[in-house]
Amino acid sequence: MKRHRPLPSLTTGTPKTNSISSYYSSKKPKNLLPQNPKWAPLSLNKSELFLPLTFPTGQTFRWKQTAPFQYTGVVGSHLVSLKQLQDSNGYVVSYCFHNTPNSNQAAAKLALLDFLNMGICLNDLWVEFSASDPRFAELAEHLTGARVLRQDPLECLVQFICSSNNNIKRITQMVDFVSSLGNYLGEVEGIGFYEFPSLDQLSKVSEEELRKAGFGYSRAKYIRGTVEVLQSKPGGGVEWLTSLRKLDLESAIEALTSLPGVGPKVAACIALFSLDQHHAVPVDTHVWKIATRYLMPELAGKRLTPKLCSHVADAFVERYGKYAGWAQTLLFIAELPSQKALLQSLTNETPKT
Repeated sequence: MKRHRPLPSLTTGTPKTNSISSYYSSKKPKNLLPQNPKWAPLSLNKSELFLPLTFPTGQTFRWKQTAPFQYTGVVGSHLVSLKQLQDSNGYVVSYCFHNTPNSNQAAAKLALLDFLNMGICLNDLWVEFSASDPRFAELAEHLTGARVLRQDPLECLVQFICSSNNNIKRITQMVDFVSSLGNYLGEVEGIGFYEFPSLDQLSKVSEEELRKAGFGYSRAKYIRGTVEVLQSKPGGGVEWLTSLRKLDLESAIEALTSLPGVGPKVAACIALFSLDQHHAVPVDTHVWKIATRYLMPELAGKRLTPKLCSHVADAFVERYGKYAGWAQTLLFIAELPSQKALLQSLTNETPKT
């Protein structure tokens, strides 16, 4: 027997909207997931992927920590968990698919490796960056495995529209709400996971319904407007977004900023985290501080302007080359309070097999 689950409102005390529930009554089949998932090694060492320095760092808001050193999320229609343990050979990563039939496991693994951007050797990049920057070399010794993901462009776009001028808690609530409009895949450690909604599914939510769900006037308008613009694209909006991977960075940024609610910084995030624009450098006040401290000290004390944002991005590219966005990501991670605390605790808390 299947039961319907109404979608939650983001605003405490605000009545749930029946209209959204009528569009998206997420169905939860009983016993959808196996009780004892099968784990398999991913054959990646810590220098290529360290989960705590990859997932909770602001690249994606759809992956959840479901156990110590374990993160769970969705790649396409596959619900997957990744777990990092330490054995005699060092840190190792294992994975399991919770809802994927055995016949589809090989294709699911390829999709996972693509999502993890495994076509790029992180260790080689870190060696190259360290040779050109003593500061990076100092950090890289302690921050190995901080990998840039290759996300689905639509999923990344909507997440970063939610992220603009927002805090992590609220961004996560909004992204969870949008996610719950998609197909329900199952529950891991008490957390429900959904396939990201299609453009058609997103189009059935009105601007008013998003406002009632707690998105506010502007963000509700941006999401609704972006969905409409994408639906009007010849050949399809998803195909149009994916085609931006073939453009140069300037053209990709120009195309993205034509969408409602997408400014230069959000566009740079989308370009870096989903469109293979590896030298895209999202510049905000945090990155500005890093740049004036280590790359452009002569600009310390000046106010960040759009023109200076371009200068900062150019300075990163000049220092780190065509993968400047990856270098900027590590330098940004090093400034996060949560990651500083993690670094301090790693020597005292080690996951065991």
